[in-house]
Amino acid sequence: MAAQLPPAPPAPTTASALAVSAPHHVVAQAQAHAPAGTHVLADLNGIDAARLSDSAFLETLLREAATSAGAQILFSHFHGFGDGQGVTGVVLLAESHITIHTWPECGFAAADIFMCGSAQPELALALIAKALQPNATRIQSLHRSSTGVTA
Repeated sequence: MAAQLPPAPPAPTTASALAVSAPHHVVAQAQAHAPAGTHVLADLNGIDAARLSDSAFLETLLREAATSAGAQILFSHFHGFGDGQGVTGVVLLAESHITIHTWPECGFAAADIFMCGSAQPELALALIAKALQPNATRIQSLHRSSTGVTA
């Protein structure tokens, strides 16, 4: 027999009610945080395959990159697909995230760095590029915000 879940609380009707009924792990803040940040996409090519298949190395690297950018790390998870194969990983940040996906057989890594607030994704990317030493890079940087977005 399946366990019965307690009934859901009534839906909040105001912003203050939303903060009160939020899950226990959500911290209500007195000031609103503007939904804006910088999203950097990096295609990194010509990287040593051994670096791109080392899950522990990549996790350490991306965690150090987050710290160097002034971001607060909440959680990270990295998965290697087998000996000599690629890795996919994410570092979840209070400011958003850093992800990486690697293809050692092609010497290629795709990194995605999105940060808001005072965190500086460019500093994270500089550390990642210095450690991976790609022969070629393609970087795209976007400003993300709710300004000008309409229904």
